[in-house]
Order: sequence, then C-alpha cells, then structure tokens
Amino acid sequence: GNWVGPAIYAPKDDNQPIAREEIFGPLLSLFSFSDEEEVTARANDTEYGLAAGVYTTDMARAHRMMSRLQAGTCWVNTFNVTPVEMPFGGHKHSGIGMENGKWAMDAYSQVKSIHVAMNTPAYPY
Repeated sequence: GNWVGPAIYAPKDDNQPIAREEIFGPLLSLFSFSDEEEVTARANDTEYGLAAGVYTTDMARAHRMMSRLQAGTCWVNTFNVTPVEMPFGGHKHSGIGMENGKWAMDAYSQVKSIHVAMNTPAYPY
C-alpha cells in the first residue's frame, strides 16, 4: 500500500497547504518566528484547531501561549498524550466534539426533554 515515511518540512510561507491544513501523518513542519505574539497569531490563522504543542522551559510563557492558542487540546513539552479522563477534540473546523471523560457524553448524545403531566387531562381526546 501507499505510505509516507517520517519527514521534516520547512514551508516557504504560511499559505502553502502543508502549513494551513491538518496533516495526519509523520510530518514535522518547522517555522521560524520572532516572538510569541507572532507565532500564536500565525498558528491561529487557520480554519482548523485540533491540537497544539509548545516546548519551552518558561512555564509562564507556556501558560500565556496555551491561553491564546485556538486549539481543543494543547500540550506543553510533550505531544499526543491523551489519558481517557482528559477531553480530546478540536476547535473551529476540527473534530466533531470532545472525546474522553465526561465531555464524551455531550459529544455523543442528543438531548431531548419530555414533560408528561400525570393528572387526568381536562380535555381528553
């Protein structure tokens, strides 16, 4: 069958599909940036938001970036760790809701409310 081996890619600009779309394969895209405001804005400038990760020794920076990133799941100094009690899912056009934990019940359910009056109807039909 067809397969793609692990690769590292440095897109020339942010408009290339490989920079803007979700790639579900063994591909690492490398981008240079000047500061965290720029990289956060660029990361959010897509219609997708499944997951994001930051590697840093500065935990204050990590928390600032996590609060700004428009992604459903964010990791700091690790990647693709999803314990069953941790919600996993995307923002924007990524995913279909949250999986795992108590959030899965909402993602896989459709709520319906039914009220039944238990007294004798005033106008029986």
